Amino acid sequence: MNGTPKAANPKTVLVTGATGYIGGRLVPRLLEAGHRVKVLVRTPAKIAGVPWLDDVDVVQSSLDDGAALREALEGVDVLYYLVHSMAGGSGFEAKEKAMAQTAAQAAAGAGVGRIVYLGGLHPAGAELSTHMRSREAVGKVFLDSPVDAVVFQAGVVIGSGSASFEMIRHLSETLPLMPAPSWVRNKIEAIAVRDVLHYLVGAAALEGPINRTFDIGSRQVLSYAGMMQEYAAEAGLPHRLVLALPIPAPRLAGMWVALTTPIPLSMSLPLVESLQHDAVSREHDIDAFIPLPEGGLTPYRRAVALALGKERDGQVETIWANAGADADPLPSDPDWAGHRVYVDERSYSSAVDPKYVWTIIEGIGGGNGWYSLPLAWSVRGWLDKLTGGAGLARGRRHPHLLAEGEVVDWWRVERIDRGRLLRLRAEMRAPGRAWLELSVEPEGAGSRYRQRAIFFPKGLSGKLYWLAVLPFHSLIFPAMSRNIAAAAQHLAETEPETEPGTEPAAESKPAGPTA
Repeated sequence: MNGTPKAANPKTVLVTGATGYIGGRLVPRLLEAGHRVKVLVRTPAKIAGVPWLDDVDVVQSSLDDGAALREALEGVDVLYYLVHSMAGGSGFEAKEKAMAQTAAQAAAGAGVGRIVYLGGLHPAGAELSTHMRSREAVGKVFLDSPVDAVVFQAGVVIGSGSASFEMIRHLSETLPLMPAPSWVRNKIEAIAVRDVLHYLVGAAALEGPINRTFDIGSRQVLSYAGMMQEYAAEAGLPHRLVLALPIPAPRLAGMWVALTTPIPLSMSLPLVESLQHDAVSREHDIDAFIPLPEGGLTPYRRAVALALGKERDGQVETIWANAGADADPLPSDPDWAGHRVYVDERSYSSAVDPKYVWTIIEGIGGGNGWYSLPLAWSVRGWLDKLTGGAGLARGRRHPHLLAEGEVVDWWRVERIDRGRLLRLRAEMRAPGRAWLELSVEPEGAGSRYRQRAIFFPKGLSGKLYWLAVLPFHSLIFPAMSRNIAAAAQHLAETEPETEPGTEPAAESKPAGPTA
């Protein structure tokens, strides 16, 4: 972390959006500052693996439930409202505004001293995209409420695992010559995630009524094309030539981003739409309220270097994809009665210790791959991308460790019994619901590895889909079980003995400044 200073007057705070990219990083920094932290989540299982779980009070509720929210806010000094859906659709803006109004009313009724909200940086008087307009409206709800509000307005957030950073990274690495819409010339003021967190933590300590917006950024203005070129320079890539075409084409650009980056179409469209206008700070008034971070604000290229370093070292705290929808749990086996379900089950016995098999299981996906016919997995990933799905490019937060709720390529971790079982729920486009379950158990002096692919078809199309993929399963899944066992055997033969009192490299903890 970033050495967050202790607060002179610790507060009781409630964080909404703790399962999200910013919220998941803010909570440990608030704890480090000495504040008492409560988190409000709909699904506690999504934070089951976070290292700060035992240090916070968990409230299971929804922002739609005003009575429960008011009860959760009793005794709270500061409410952090870090919720914003990337989903669109009919009624999206009205729902976002209604949720903010419910939160504001609950905060006022509970006597909360301040609401802190993170919105988007945008020009005055421009016709904003749906999502930027919604963020502006939510900020106004809080500013108009009886509770004092601090509304931060930030542009592109650069940090390991952020959607904006992943978009820049993959676009920059895809093509050395890139035709792009005219908005790549627009002026953008990015901000490092560590600086966003600095301001959010600082807002809890502000004295007196504030009730206003603050523009926050790096004070360094680039074009979006310039950001891609700076990224390429920092990553050691050849210079990227970005050709700005005289058409805005936000929807076409959003589709291109969805195809060439891990960002799904549902997110790429609002992200691209938010770039249609300049996003530059109009004032730096925050300097009179919260001092600059130690060492000053982080320049863009330094933020890129920090993010790349965190990804390289496997120290990414949160990623954008882990803030996805709640899992649709796999029914227990007895509940399958009366349902049409298809199961492909494999097992493989070996002489290797179960702990080595588990290490391979928990490290599956991302850069480690899926241990069988990588071309077939890639083709399926591209087909999923072409239909608006997640594809394989989302990767994983950490190369060795997983927690419930995290993503692994097109899967999401639904259940993990460390050392024994990993269950993944598919988020690919398919006419039905699918899971992949990997487990290991002792068998004599060795172990038995088991895997189950489970599919609940939806209608005739689901049944036909299963029949279509069955020939590929007959090739992929037997090889997968053999190769996982072989990888475990290789690990057992090559892993050095761990010195007493030390931890294996796979269990290394995040350290250093956040990125």
